[in-house]
Amino acid sequence: MPSTLVTGLRERVPSLTAIPLPRAVDRKVLDKTRPSEPFAEPPPGSGLKPVPGDFGPAFVGHSVEYMRYGLDFALRRYERYGPVSWSGMLGERMINLVGPDAAQQVLANGDKAFAQEGWHFFIDKFFHRGLMLLDFDEHKFHRRIMQQAFTRPRMAGYADHVTAAVRAGMRDWPTGQRLRMYWQLKRLTLDIASRVFMDARPGSDTERINRAFVDTVRASTAVVRYPVPFGRWSAGLRGRRLLERYFADNLPAKRASDGSDLFTALCHATTEDGERFSDDDIVNHMIFLMMAAHDTSTITSTAVMYYLGKHPEWQGRVREESLALGDDLPDLAALDSLHSLDLVIKEALRLVAPVPSLPRKTTKDVDILGHYVPAGSFVGLSPMVTHFLPEYWSDPMRFDPERFAEDRREDKSHRFAWVPFGGGAHKCIGMHFGMIEVKALLHEMLRTYRWRLPEKYQARWDYVALPVPVDGLPVQLHRH
Repeated sequence: MPSTLVTGLRERVPSLTAIPLPRAVDRKVLDKTRPSEPFAEPPPGSGLKPVPGDFGPAFVGHSVEYMRYGLDFALRRYERYGPVSWSGMLGERMINLVGPDAAQQVLANGDKAFAQEGWHFFIDKFFHRGLMLLDFDEHKFHRRIMQQAFTRPRMAGYADHVTAAVRAGMRDWPTGQRLRMYWQLKRLTLDIASRVFMDARPGSDTERINRAFVDTVRASTAVVRYPVPFGRWSAGLRGRRLLERYFADNLPAKRASDGSDLFTALCHATTEDGERFSDDDIVNHMIFLMMAAHDTSTITSTAVMYYLGKHPEWQGRVREESLALGDDLPDLAALDSLHSLDLVIKEALRLVAPVPSLPRKTTKDVDILGHYVPAGSFVGLSPMVTHFLPEYWSDPMRFDPERFAEDRREDKSHRFAWVPFGGGAHKCIGMHFGMIEVKALLHEMLRTYRWRLPEKYQARWDYVALPVPVDGLPVQLHRH
């Protein structure tokens, strides 16, 4: 039962009841009980239940509570309402879905009841017609072409670019002083994405492009969703226009190029039937892929650094594997051989899901776990909470990479128990590239530096956009 889950977690994990809060009143705000209201009345005789929940404060709903408290807030909603509930988010009513059974229904989507239009509200203005925003036959068409840019030979070429960029970018990181590791890693992943995706080298132009990507991502969860001066929404729109001009200006040269970067690969991607992308398609896909590549890699790398800093025994274990590869830049096969690091990354993806909610919009009336959800409803599937359900994960709040080892494989307890990359037709097309990048980053960190975090230090994650450590994860590096 939900109440048993949260009570048990609170008993074992003090952070669920004692998160450092900026003001004493904040705890009262989080715990405040509001009357439950049905989302919509089920049709008479259907036997379905209404979705319970409440909107929260006028206009913003529960947006501020979610952004500030993330997992703690989501667990409390699950405790009160169960796996299907609704709440107000950024002025809209959003149905929240938790658990592998709900995930299977939404992600497998055999009856096409769930459309990617759920993403449009958040990011369409900034990542218009990115692969994740397309549906059904159109999505299948675009994905079939894009898959040509993510073949094994292409991935091997990208891996060579990534490892070289990582070693060059990490070489001069200072030691003996506190670094905000999230921001260090974000700058590096942006540079890697620029090099691998566009064959661009660090410089003034790259800085301008990177800033535009940061602005577009932050704009997606702006509370004020109008182009007011100096607001996030305005900055995101300016960033989008800059990115469109940049890719459009460089596209002719990439069409004529035989380079190994992703931009060139998309320009030349052709299926056996001769299907290719238009110029507009390539611009839209490049803007989306650049965002998706660097943000999720930054979050995952930061989470791994956090947990390895808290668990030096695991840091030592994965470092031994990396040192055993020698000093040469690792190729794709070498990165694949880092099995212990693979376990750690998977556990970090479970504990800090880079995309904590996967929004959809219903195309027709649908029964979700016995609840009536009418057509046109926004629903948000929650990997963030699903990854902590004790029916599928033993001692779920504990950092335990061995749960992914072959003799346990807790992620196989249900086909959709572990969904950091989504699932079904929309499973992340770049997930293998993302794992390559994260492994390359951490391999270089481990062979070059060591770090440790205080025993009592607990990271707090800000959910204003995607999860970011509130303090940037201050870490002092020491040369290994």
